[in-house]
Amino acid sequence: MDIVTLMAFAAVSFVGIATPGPTVLLALTNGSRHGLRRAMAGMIGAVLSDFVLIGAVAVGLGALLAASEFWFSMLKWAGAAYLAFLGIMLLRSKGGIDAALKAGAPAGATSTFSIGLKSFMVAATNPKGYLFFSAFLPQFIDPALPQATQYALLALTFAVLDFLIMFGYAFFGSQAVRFLKTSGALWLERACGGALLALAGSLAFYRRATV
Repeated sequence: MDIVTLMAFAAVSFVGIATPGPTVLLALTNGSRHGLRRAMAGMIGAVLSDFVLIGAVAVGLGALLAASEFWFSMLKWAGAAYLAFLGIMLLRSKGGIDAALKAGAPAGATSTFSIGLKSFMVAATNPKGYLFFSAFLPQFIDPALPQATQYALLALTFAVLDFLIMFGYAFFGSQAVRFLKTSGALWLERACGGALLALAGSLAFYRRATV
């Protein structure tokens, strides 16, 4: 794979990742609720999901979801339900950011494993991700060269960009919470919850493209 192709992939991926979606919203929320250090677990979970999604596409799962209405619907409703659950939990939460605002207060009972698992599951249960990569990645794959190596390079590039952008969102969240009063911080949390509910609704109404 030549450098021009890789740079083009990186540029398009950057725009796609930076556009607010479920994982970056979770990074923002994790940064504000748990601080930048603990939010790293969510970033790692999301990065692991990148490798899972791209690996699945490389072995043909994306094509299966594009062809099978049943499996597409199963994954779609699982992803929408999970996003809705996270959104409702954020809307109902009253103490997550409040604890972060108090100097010396404990970070909370949420484990780093739980933070990482949430971000991983949000991406791994979203069928739009599989379909997106199925349509997007082949544009940068040279069929005359070993495909496994090319998919690995694209996955690594995408994962690095994803981590850096989520780090930026989490950093913003961790800094914003320092300047907000308790009421303002809670509204930030609820806004993220509402956005996740909206994304759950859009996923629920998402339809598999048919030829």
